[in-house]
This record gives sequence, C-alpha cells and structure tokens, in this order.
Amino acid sequence: MTDDDADGTDHREEFHEDPLGHADVWAGMSVGDLADEYAKAGIGAAKMGRAVDVYAEMLAREDVTNFFGLAGAMVPGGMRSVVTELIRDGHIDALVTTGANLTHDAIEAVGGKHHHGRTAEAGHERDHDERLRDEGVDRIYNVYLPQEHFTLFEGHLRDRVFPEFDGVVATSEFTGVLGRANLEANEANGVDEDAGIAAAAYENDVPVFVPAIQDSVLGIQAWMHSQVSSFTLDALADLTNITDVAFDAEKAGATVVGGGVPKNFVLQTMLTVPEAYDYGVQLTTDPASTGGLSGATLDEARSWGKLEKSAKNVTVLGDATITLPLLVAAARDRIDDSSD
Repeated sequence: MTDDDADGTDHREEFHEDPLGHADVWAGMSVGDLADEYAKAGIGAAKMGRAVDVYAEMLAREDVTNFFGLAGAMVPGGMRSVVTELIRDGHIDALVTTGANLTHDAIEAVGGKHHHGRTAEAGHERDHDERLRDEGVDRIYNVYLPQEHFTLFEGHLRDRVFPEFDGVVATSEFTGVLGRANLEANEANGVDEDAGIAAAAYENDVPVFVPAIQDSVLGIQAWMHSQVSSFTLDALADLTNITDVAFDAEKAGATVVGGGVPKNFVLQTMLTVPEAYDYGVQLTTDPASTGGLSGATLDEARSWGKLEKSAKNVTVLGDATITLPLLVAAARDRIDDSSD
C-alpha cells in the first residue's frame, strides 16, 4: 500500500478504467473490424490491435519518414506483393532487406516461380530432401524452388545488371539498377507476375539497402563478377546514404519484419543522427528472453537511444506471413476510413 492509500482505499488506477472486452466476429467483417476486436482482448490479440493503431498513425502522417526492415523468407513465403504495394503507395521511404529476398524477388520478376511444397513426414526428413536434391529442387520449409530458376536469375544479372557497372558502387546504387533491370525484363518478356519489390523501389525512388548482401546468391554472383572485373560493392557507402535519409526526416517510423541484420541496420541508423524513431512496430517470432537481437523488444531499443522516450511502439510475436498482411490491411482500412 502506498502513502496515498494510507486511508485504506486501493485506487488501482492502472486498470480501473480499462476493462478487457471479448472479441466478436461476424460474417462480412472487414480486417479493420477484426483489428478493433483484437484490441478489446488480451495476450497476443491486444498486441496486434495496438500494432495496427501505431502503424496506421505512422502511415497517415505526411511528416513521418518510414524505414522498413524485411528479413526472413518473405518473398518465398508469399509476401512480395504486400511490400511492393506499400512502396507504390508511398508507405516505405527506405527499405533494408536481405540479398536472399532480392534474389527471389528478381527470380519472380524475370519469369521464375516458387511452388507450394511440403515438409516431410516424421522420420523421413532426410529421404525427402535427398530426393529433392536429386530432382534439382530447393526447399524453403513448405515452398519449393526449381534450381533452373537460379540459372535464369544468374543470366539476368550477367546480361542486364553487371554490364552497367565499372568500379566501386554502393549496394543501394546496385539495387537501383537491379530494380530497373527487373522492370525491363519483366515488360520485355511479358511475364505474368508483377515486376516486384526492387522494380517498385526503382520506379518510386526508394533506396534499397542490403548491408549483408554477401550472404546470398545475389552476393555470390556479385563476388564472382568482381573476380573478372573492376566491379565491387562498398557496404560502408550505404551508412552515408541511409544516414542522409534519417537526417532529412522530420519524424521517423520503423517497421521491422523479422530480425537479423535488416532489423539492426534500420534501428542503428538513429545512432548517427540527433533524433530517434518516433514510431516503431516489430513483427518477430523470437522471444525477448533469449537475449538475441531478433527477439529484442523495441522498448529495449529505447535504452540505446534508437527510439525516442516518447515513441509509440509495439512488438508482436508471430509468423510474419500471418501478422504482416493483417497489420497492413487493417492499417489501410483505418487510413481509408479517416479520409472519407
């Protein structure tokens, strides 16, 4: 009991005016409606509801520069169009991702496809993957990718991307040319699939940073080309380029999907400028209790000065192929409703 409660009255201010509700669902409800119902509830639903609130406010404000970190197998997992349309709608101002996501993005842009696959039955995992190896099929959990699509991708780089360079270039300059090449090849070959993330970023002047590009097939191909030419990538140059974006931001918001290098690169950018993030939403599968970067909450990032003390932020635990579409669709509903 505090001194204020010495009279024997327990005020319990923290929860007195915020009783938990019970989520309702009905036929024909919108994704925005569902997010509102989540917000009534507790545990993960409450976190998701709060994330939609924060993300919608981020996107609705014209004075907020939006940094987006994209890790994990998001393109093979089917999230390519979600990110592409965020770029086209002006909701991403700087993208930090992996070389793997850009590899898979380019494969789809030039005519390759990922396919529904499966995991093996218990006790037959090795046999399953050995068979896939014999058949020339790579597996990403329950997604298959025929290896001939990597051959298609490598030819695309040799024909349309690498000839554009001579000397040292920043990765964000390299990804800009990759986006243009993806767009041109997509249109020239009449590919049914959209030109994708890098192409949309190129068309909308959104820089794409890949701070660990060497950790991917795209990076391996770049390294191989550097062995027979003067071409090389300068990763440090992108610290200058992304810092310039942060310096010019009146307000800043971070959306982080997954962890690893893209997450840290997005967040550490605010260590190089006087300000910090005003908004933050993180979607991750990793718990904070491991002490690892991928599970570290955005509250922890506040202690480093990466988020403002007053920043609105939330971390949602869950598979991002489930939480990302829900977050984006519900935020779009909120923005559309407010503009009516």
